[in-house]
Order: sequence, then structure tokens, then C-alpha cells
Amino acid sequence: MTIINSVLGPLDTKNLGVTLCHEHLQDSSTALTLNYPELLEPAYKKHIIDGLKKARAGGINTVVDASTMDLGRDVNLLAEASRASGVNVIAISGWALEKPRFFPGITAKRFAKAFIKDITVGIAGTGIKAGVLKEASDRAGVLPGEEIVLRAIARAHLETGVPIMVHTAMAGEIARQQIAILKQEGVKMGRVKIDHANDTTDLKYLTWILDQGCFLGLDRYPGSRITPEERTNCLKALIDMGYADRLCISHDWSLARFLSRPSPAGSPAKRKKINPYGFLYIKEKVFPQLREMGVSEKTLSTLLVNGPRNFFEGK
Repeated sequence: MTIINSVLGPLDTKNLGVTLCHEHLQDSSTALTLNYPELLEPAYKKHIIDGLKKARAGGINTVVDASTMDLGRDVNLLAEASRASGVNVIAISGWALEKPRFFPGITAKRFAKAFIKDITVGIAGTGIKAGVLKEASDRAGVLPGEEIVLRAIARAHLETGVPIMVHTAMAGEIARQQIAILKQEGVKMGRVKIDHANDTTDLKYLTWILDQGCFLGLDRYPGSRITPEERTNCLKALIDMGYADRLCISHDWSLARFLSRPSPAGSPAKRKKINPYGFLYIKEKVFPQLREMGVSEKTLSTLLVNGPRNFFEGK
């Protein structure tokens, strides 16, 4: 039992229930919902609340919203959606976009102070506190500005005990660099989740990450580049190897990410065709496949429960 921050206040981990550890209620440019909501599809709030209500009716209890400030985080919107839907929502602190831009000379110590404030005081004067820390690096590796953020995340974690989620690129095995830096900062790997891990089927690399003590975020469903079936085959292999309680499975899906004039890639119609299930894709598509592969109902009943709870509790 551990008390963590949700957007509606303290939440006991025994009440997390079925949890999706990497989703987006919405993602956009920084503060778009606050400054230019007219650029968004008019019904974006309805998309979010309806999507969460559908998820709640399908058995989802908790969602971690993985949007940092620079991915459009709006904690008042998260709180409104949580309250309206009955789904626990956990906001995050940290930084996602590379460099970061416009902050030459800011040290890891100063960034850490800002992230700690998000966790202990609240975000942007709202009193709504973050429950996870996030850093992101991609195929280019850990760039100099990203290393500053990563070290700041580590220091904020050590100060607050809030766990860390890491956006990484499976191509190039970038998590090796990120894990090395976190270890230098004194972070225990049992408090770290390496995300987008099901963008590869390289079990040797994935088990190396797990054997460092990290959790795996298998959070790209249905995803692209490799098929959902390939992702599920890899998931089944990890379950068979005994890692089920260290897996955090979700979609990295956004309930609202389209502008009022949709692009072909982001139109509601195209997104609905890709994933008509929203936050229930795993339960509706992946679980039936796992049943056919011989995964027991007992394992399925805890697959979206134990890993996330262990991540938050540091087990």
C-alpha cells in the first residue's frame, strides 16, 4: 500500500485497479487548450470524457496521462475528465521534446526544483500534483539537453520518491544510455519504467532491461512498424519467461489529438479505423489472442493490475 498523487488528490495504490500506464487524454502544442482551444476540434472535451467513460464501462480504473507540459498537459482538463468519468487520472512532470528549447544554461538542479514543485506543491498554481516523472530521448540517443533533463528527473525522484517513466527508441538500444545515466545519479532501477518496449521483438534486449530491475512499458497498441500480432507474440514470450508482474501494458493512444481541420493522418475517421476501441483495444483484441495462446484467466485478470501497482509501489 502506497499513497500516490492523482489529479483529484491522494490515491491509495490498492485502489488503482486495472491501470493503463501510458496514454494521452489529449496531446497538442504547449498550452493549446488554454490559449487557442478554437484550433482544436470543437468536441475535443466530449471525445475525452466519452472515451474515458467507455474505458470505465469496459473495466479500466486508472490512466496515466503521459503528456508533459510541452506535449500540451492541461491538468484542469485532466481533473474535469477524471471527475466526469470516474476514472483515476495521474498527471506527470518532466520534459518530452528534445534539447529542451529556449533554456540555454539551465542546470539539472534548477530543472529538478521545478519538477519537485509539480509533485509537492502542484502544477501551475492549481494544487494538482504530478504522480510520475518523465524524460524522453529518441533515435539520436541522449542529446546534451536531454541528459540535463534526465539527471533532473533522477534528482526529483530521489527527493520525492515518485517513479520515473522513460520514452526511448528501441532502435539503437537507447535505453542503455538512459539507464547508465540514471544509475550514475543513484536511482534504483526498480523505480524506472522503460516505455515503448514493444516497438521491438528483440527478447534479448528486452530481458536485459528487465534484468537491470526496470519495468517494461509495452505501450504501443496497435502501433505501427511492427504488427499488433508481433507485439502480442513478444508479450506472450515475456509472460512465459515469468516477467508478467513487471510489465505495464497500454496503448500510447490519445483520445483527442486532432485540429478543427483534420489532416489525413490525424482525422477522427482514420484514427477510428486504426483503433475503434480506444483505451479498450488491449482488452478487446489482445486478451482474446492471449487466451488462444494459452494464457490463463488468472494471469489475464492481473496483467493490467500487478505490473502498474508494483511500479508505483517500487516492488
